[in-house]
Amino acid sequence: MFENIILPHGMAISGAILLIAYIIIASEKIQKSVVALIGASLTLLLGLLPHHGHFDNTGKYIKSVFEYISFDVIFLLIGMMILVNIASKSGVFKWLAIQVLKTTKGHPKFVLFTMAALTAALSAFLDNVTTVVLMLPITFAVTKEYDTDPTPFLIAEVLSSNIGGTATLIGDPPNIIIGAKAGLSFMDFVNELSFIVITIFLFLIGILIFLFRKSIKTTPEKMAYVANLDNSKTIQDKSLMFRSIAVLFLVILGFVTHDITHISAYVFALAGASFLLLFETPKKIYEDVEWLTIFFFVGLFIIIGGFEANGGINFLADKLIQFTGGNLNGATMLILWGSGLLSGIVDNIPYTATMAPLIAQVQHSIPYLGSGHHPLWWALSLGACLGGNLTIIGAAANVLVSESAASHNHPISFLRFLKYGALTTFLSLFLSSIYLYFRYLK
Repeated sequence: MFENIILPHGMAISGAILLIAYIIIASEKIQKSVVALIGASLTLLLGLLPHHGHFDNTGKYIKSVFEYISFDVIFLLIGMMILVNIASKSGVFKWLAIQVLKTTKGHPKFVLFTMAALTAALSAFLDNVTTVVLMLPITFAVTKEYDTDPTPFLIAEVLSSNIGGTATLIGDPPNIIIGAKAGLSFMDFVNELSFIVITIFLFLIGILIFLFRKSIKTTPEKMAYVANLDNSKTIQDKSLMFRSIAVLFLVILGFVTHDITHISAYVFALAGASFLLLFETPKKIYEDVEWLTIFFFVGLFIIIGGFEANGGINFLADKLIQFTGGNLNGATMLILWGSGLLSGIVDNIPYTATMAPLIAQVQHSIPYLGSGHHPLWWALSLGACLGGNLTIIGAAANVLVSESAASHNHPISFLRFLKYGALTTFLSLFLSSIYLYFRYLK
């Protein structure tokens, strides 16, 4: 009897769970992993997803809850978190940042450019939060010597982290989700997105240097100090540095050679993490894994799985096709700009996790006759990742930098960040529109 009440309204109920979870996550009143797990529990308690896979009366296979959880995403995240955590203990990332500063000879504009460029480059291979965590102490140290407001440097770095993370499979969680759902490899992202990401970064940094030109001035004496920072004692453990760099190189090489080996990225990440753990105290390393993020993903996949299993994704896909008239150009631009604007307001991880199965459904109804992968996936990736720059709550890295700046008595207000974030986002989406049109749609 209970099933007779719930199942006929499964799409509406699962959709309501997903929508309410979104609203609570956006409000930040309850930690998002808790929201996701409560939503997942409700999905299972109400029978919106079966606990075990089975065939129905018509012979159709009904997937179990575990088949909706993208374990390749989960394992890739865990593996990379362990790798980066172990590598950072050697001091290698801090050494790299200081070394870059020394090459700029302390010139503020060059420092801002190189700090932003380094942030973007690191974000392509590390998660954005880890990247800004590594860059923050260097930024505060440098601006303290300059005796200047660190805000321009912090804004440039956080915007660059979201741009740089767009370029690769592992640079931003939305890309990990997209790669798993679309079957895209590390090199697919590099080949298709690196050009536009570099173009956007160069446009962005040029504009920011111009806008911040009056607030990043300093004296020749302070420039000389920064140019001569002592970097000889930054590396705390040389054997760990060489070991972790070698493993990171091999893992990334594994990502790059996926088309040859056909081994999934998460396998290389877990293999590299497992090897480095042989030389560490596992319990301490596991404590630093962002388990809240991992459980957030698990809960979210279950909630979205409930919505998909009850026809919600198919319903939205049909509406998208109706709205765009089945036109590929219209659908691509709608997904790009819609994703960009929405990702600046809501967390881009649940948004992408919801959209990925939708795109998988729509792409079969809107054919693409060109070479390469379907442009709807690249529109989703560019929109979801670049849209995180719109507001100070658009991405986890933004929030972290904002909180850190406030703790150093240099708060970044919502409106101040919005002034630069909105400009960056609209410029990024405009350039992405041009790129997608000429690359896929013309």
